[in-house]
Amino acid sequence: MAFTLAHRQWLLAILSLAALLAMFFVQPIPQDPAYHQFVDSRTLLGVPNFWNVFSNIGYLVVGLYGLARVSRLQASVVKPAYITFCLAVTLVAVGSSWYHYAPTTESLVWDRLPMGAGFMALLALVVGERVSWPLARWLLWPLVMLGVGSVVYWAWTEAHGVGDLRPYAVVAFLPVLLMPLLLLLFPGNPQSSKWLWWTFAGYVVAKLGEQLDGPVYDAIGLSGHSVKHFASAVAVLFAVFAMQEMKAPRTWHADVALT
Repeated sequence: MAFTLAHRQWLLAILSLAALLAMFFVQPIPQDPAYHQFVDSRTLLGVPNFWNVFSNIGYLVVGLYGLARVSRLQASVVKPAYITFCLAVTLVAVGSSWYHYAPTTESLVWDRLPMGAGFMALLALVVGERVSWPLARWLLWPLVMLGVGSVVYWAWTEAHGVGDLRPYAVVAFLPVLLMPLLLLLFPGNPQSSKWLWWTFAGYVVAKLGEQLDGPVYDAIGLSGHSVKHFASAVAVLFAVFAMQEMKAPRTWHADVALT
């Protein structure tokens, strides 16, 4: 039986809704204070935690590069989410550097605020090209507000002694988990598909670096968290390449049925 466009759209909607509902069946998740204890705290050039601070330069370079190439976009419909994404990446460089200079739960807010906006802008773009540009335009600003709001909510709960990271966890992980599904279920431009797959691969490498902070440091003399920054900046660059390949609305979204 053909797996029609309607079937794929329903599957995407059901999985997204299931992830949101699952959040309410998990106990509130406060920020673990141990998260701020990174293995590489060396001070260089008077900057504490130098490599975790300096490694954010990749976000700044990629964000500014993306903003400088707005005129190279192949479809004007891409522009609002693209600019939002590149601005968010540029601000991540500032927020993450500020956080790593003196890691605390309070300073971590400034790292996660632009990240929340960036994740949601990327999701809107992938939904636009793969499913529907009108839907993406309608979703963009509610999604961005949801991303920022999840961090504001978490910060508010931490300030009141009942920290709750659940909404931010959905914002941070759901777009990346949905990306392979969108690429597999919805046909699209092969060029943007290639770069989005590389984006996903870079994200996986970055998360591995984050989880293996100490072992990576022991192996190469550079912490896993610093490697995470470099790897995720490369992943973001691949996402920018993908966005620059995205096309205007086409009918082939509805013409192909998976069997």
